[in-house]
Amino acid sequence: MKTFHCDHCNQLVFFENARCERCDSLLGYEPLVGAMHAFEDAGNGQWRSLAADAQGALYRQCHNYAVENVCNGMIPADSPDTLCRACQFTRTIPNLERPENRLYWYRLETAKRRLLYTLGTLDLPLATRAEDPENGLQFEFLEDTPDGQRVMTGHDHGLITMNIAEADDAHRERTRVSLHEPYRTLLGHFRHEIGHYYFERLIVDTRRLEPFRTLFGDERTDYAAALATHYEHGAAPDWASRYVSAYASVHPWEDWAETWAHYLHMVDTLDTATACGLSLVPEAPDEPVLLDQTPVDEASFDSLMGRWFPLTYALNSLNRSLGMPDGYPFALAPPVVDKLRFVHRVISAVASQRS
Repeated sequence: MKTFHCDHCNQLVFFENARCERCDSLLGYEPLVGAMHAFEDAGNGQWRSLAADAQGALYRQCHNYAVENVCNGMIPADSPDTLCRACQFTRTIPNLERPENRLYWYRLETAKRRLLYTLGTLDLPLATRAEDPENGLQFEFLEDTPDGQRVMTGHDHGLITMNIAEADDAHRERTRVSLHEPYRTLLGHFRHEIGHYYFERLIVDTRRLEPFRTLFGDERTDYAAALATHYEHGAAPDWASRYVSAYASVHPWEDWAETWAHYLHMVDTLDTATACGLSLVPEAPDEPVLLDQTPVDEASFDSLMGRWFPLTYALNSLNRSLGMPDGYPFALAPPVVDKLRFVHRVISAVASQRS
């Protein structure tokens, strides 16, 4: 995630902000340019961009910004849309008759927007169901019913369903502890489920399927039986030597989704560190040298890993200095790094084909 500044007073602002804390200018995210900008009221529900290169362009707030206050997206004033592009991906919102659900909806949309931002920076194929009825992506935010019917967070051919209870910090932490998970976040759920979506888009029925099976295993293995075995007996004692998480050991589909999510964690965190001017690449006498003939995607992955490990050491050290749990409670075994490299290759190839 890049850093953003208020166009009016140059105050540092965050991706989720709606107002500048220094000058109180309205802030909004412009999905088409991938940037946060400040706006001044132009009357009649329109807002004039204060960005230096916008030439006074006029915008409207997304309906979910102006009315529902769960978004900060802006739409060109001459657009027929009432929802910003990010909100167009949501098919079903929570029941707002329950007051707490508006907060959960806000948190869900915030995590979803960050996910979409990262997918855009990676130049991955991304379309709403309206734009692509066959392969488009959509989200449903649902809750358990009073009669005991549970909503399962998951993916089904482009439809990602999220149980809004995951947006309740207390519920999510109780679940994390009960399942003995070192890490469980709302953004992590989005990144995991989108991994299932891109498995169907980028791996199934392609030449990448056999290399996938070599690394992750045969996805034709009975998923329901594998899941039942996992919840009955738990992960194998040596799972950490082969998988990024215990849940990744359930089935090749989950291994892919967990590895994909982890890759998104890495690239977004490194992007943020770079944007903030943070660089941690300690030199070592035995550090391997990338040769000129090293393929670009291999060199870029080695560079990514070379920056990642020192950054996570610093991150965990800072957290411990604050009396907080490790921000990065993972150890990446060599087989996991190989799987991450495969994800990197797939994304690099797709981006290259689209450029």
